[in-house]
Amino acid sequence: MTQPVLEKKPSDWQARIEGEWHGRPSIFDAQGNHSGFSKVYRSSVFEDGKTTYYMNSLFEASGELRARLDHAKFAFGVIDSDQDRIYLGPDFYGSGRPFGALVDAHYYSPGWMLDLKTMVHILPDNQTQVYSSLLYQGPTILCVFNGLYKVAFDYHTNSETQVRINAFVQTEVENGPKPHTLPAKQAGRWTGTLEVYDNAQQRVGTNTVTITHKPTGLLSAEQTVTLEGVINRQYMFARRRHANLHTYEGDLFGNGIGYGRALYTTQHFVGEAVRLQGREFLIDDQHTMSVVWQFYHSQTLAYAAFGVLRWQAE
Repeated sequence: MTQPVLEKKPSDWQARIEGEWHGRPSIFDAQGNHSGFSKVYRSSVFEDGKTTYYMNSLFEASGELRARLDHAKFAFGVIDSDQDRIYLGPDFYGSGRPFGALVDAHYYSPGWMLDLKTMVHILPDNQTQVYSSLLYQGPTILCVFNGLYKVAFDYHTNSETQVRINAFVQTEVENGPKPHTLPAKQAGRWTGTLEVYDNAQQRVGTNTVTITHKPTGLLSAEQTVTLEGVINRQYMFARRRHANLHTYEGDLFGNGIGYGRALYTTQHFVGEAVRLQGREFLIDDQHTMSVVWQFYHSQTLAYAAFGVLRWQAE
């Protein structure tokens, strides 16, 4: 195995993820059916100029996924950098790109024999991560993991921390299978500010966001999105939902699929070489959303924008 490059200090991303992160992400099959949980605690440790990623997982999936994924303890070397975090095996090979409080990673697991696209958004409280992984066999999704994580620094030695973290993990059992559904009988709006990074992973400013929401039926709505800041746009569309499948038609066209609380979308702007790929994750029962939007111009990533949007009913 190639040895990690020795660094004098950890990267900004490495500093953000200091500590041990606890969660119980949900497991979904390719169609979006909830198939179980994985009890996880993980840490990325910078020590003596080297970074090692540790992950302890207890899989509680059902069916054939259990045999495929039942690999409890992971440990692999990482070349730590705010440009590319390179995973050196033996458990994972590939890399991730940090954009401030967001990392977008693509790597391979020999033990699972699966290719993974993983996204982690650290919320402004610096205590919570919104995590998801799409697991592929070639171009086909086999399953999906997603959920929230909380950080702890003394879980194994402090009973109060154990009580707090264990209570949070139990809420993930209750919330993990919930579907991504929007208010069906109430108009309102989401508002918030997104951090914006360019393709060179440089922060270039912020965007204020307003999404007005007007239900037109129990499974449909009209929405208007207004972006002001680095990206200045306003666009409208009708969106519809059939079970966990979503469609968008208007100033842009596209679709999405929900895996529990996480909705993965691709939207194409009419008459432009611009598309938006996103993950919209419902954090709580108040419809608060962690939003990650990646804007592509001419098939190349132009901006990564992410943040938290809060719902207010009219």
